[in-house]
Amino acid sequence: MVQIVKAGIEHLDEFAALFNSYRIFYRQPSDLERGKNFLRERITNGESDTFLAIVDGKAVGFAQLYSLFHYKKLERQWLLSDLFVDPDYRGRGLSVKIIERCQAFCDETGACGLLLETEKTNTIGNQLYPRTGFEVDNEHNYYNWWKA
Repeated sequence: MVQIVKAGIEHLDEFAALFNSYRIFYRQPSDLERGKNFLRERITNGESDTFLAIVDGKAVGFAQLYSLFHYKKLERQWLLSDLFVDPDYRGRGLSVKIIERCQAFCDETGACGLLLETEKTNTIGNQLYPRTGFEVDNEHNYYNWWKA
């Protein structure tokens, strides 16, 4: 049985383990404790909203959302910052269920939609997102500035 639940501090250990695997997927060094502290701050300070996929009592996937505001719509928009499903649980439609829960959360919070970015090399994600109603934005370039 699959449940999609909103993550709270009581889910921190399982969430942190998944988050660490997600970061490793994106070629970052494993750092479970630092990631756990990062997530604890986001949850405690109400800075993100996260949905966990629970299968048979075990957290196996998540999506983490951050609040933004859209300048054209003049409404809240959610940044779907992180989406991950444990490789052992892929192919079961869990990503779609998580995204659908995030889309419902937009309705619940009066938001105009979801924004996400993914690497061009993320073949799975680049096939998944259009199937769940996302459209590629070919009109904008995204840039990052990192402080030295």
